[in-house]
Amino acid sequence: MKNTLTRVLVGSGATAALLLTGSGIAAAHVSVVAPGAEQGGYSVLTFRVPTESETAGTTALTVELPGLRSARTEPLPGWTATVETNPESQLATSVTWTADPGIEVGPGQFQQFVLSAGPLPEEEEVAFPATQTYGDGEVVAWDQIATGDEEPEKPAPTLTLAASSGDGHGHGASAETVTDTELAAESGSTTDNTARWLGGIGLVLGALGAALGLGAVIRGRRA
Repeated sequence: MKNTLTRVLVGSGATAALLLTGSGIAAAHVSVVAPGAEQGGYSVLTFRVPTESETAGTTALTVELPGLRSARTEPLPGWTATVETNPESQLATSVTWTADPGIEVGPGQFQQFVLSAGPLPEEEEVAFPATQTYGDGEVVAWDQIATGDEEPEKPAPTLTLAASSGDGHGHGASAETVTDTELAAESGSTTDNTARWLGGIGLVLGALGAALGLGAVIRGRRA
């Protein structure tokens, strides 16, 4: 029984090690995720950056953008974000996150950098070539585009875009437009609720006034 249990534990441990090794290899790449991202729409892009070095931490990340009308970074304590734009077109072409002194993504750790951007290209896939800088001066370029089924050694973060749903969040509908629409809807709802309250108060006051008037008539007759 003891030998059987030992074999089971050893086998499970070996399987877990293989799974962790496999996931570690996949997770070692700089990647981008944006659930629900559509062609021509606005989305929140999350760049996941693991530190591969065993001796130095990540201190900067630069991501190339495909000429976006809007690119806004989410505040990240200890990091400074800078968006570069084309002087002529005013479209965002890259964004760089730089760690403050004493801040880094250490060995065995990872960091997520969030960007609200759009409208995204009218393409099925869009690549975001990235450059990762380490504290010891090493620079790693994640800019290789996959061809066929074989994954390159340093693949560029790539996002698959769904076809536009035509719900107004894409094809030129900006994040500001969506926000203004939602605010207008909230304002209209608030106005309707206020009108209902005022109407209800008016009815109560009217009924109270009628009751007081009827009471005065009755008292006058008794007198």
